[in-house]
Amino acid sequence: MKYPNLLSASVLLAFILGGCASQETVKPKAEETAKTTAAPAKAVVAEKQLSEQDRLRSQRNTYFAFDSSSISEEARTLIMAHAQYLAATPNTTVTLDGHADERGSREYNLRLGERRAQAVAKQMQAMGVAGNRITTNSYGEEKPVCVEHDEACWQKNRRVEIIYR
Repeated sequence: MKYPNLLSASVLLAFILGGCASQETVKPKAEETAKTTAAPAKAVVAEKQLSEQDRLRSQRNTYFAFDSSSISEEARTLIMAHAQYLAATPNTTVTLDGHADERGSREYNLRLGERRAQAVAKQMQAMGVAGNRITTNSYGEEKPVCVEHDEACWQKNRRVEIIYR
């Protein structure tokens, strides 16, 4: 040991200071204990909900099944998080860009992209977002995020992008 006297002195000091402490302990009332334990628990739950909302809002694409503009339950949860954000920030507007995969004619895919964007807009409006804060566009198959010719890639292209302005 490099410093035996220092260690001994530290232990002795801790022992002396511990012996000088008052032996009287005050037990908190049951209701005070309940309040102090409930408050952090509520804060943890609120923090988890907030972080879940943040996680959802960081996702800016809702995805659709082949040849469909129906909103899935998963997409509904995502749209709700964005609608809540829009409700909390009244000066923010949003653009919804509808997309389709490469299958189908150009005209059909433009209409499908528009139906998808409109479906998300209607969902947001049902959740309290004013229609004048939402703009929709359709790009059909024109702006793919994936260019492979398989189902996994097509699934990524069947989307509505949520863009804040």
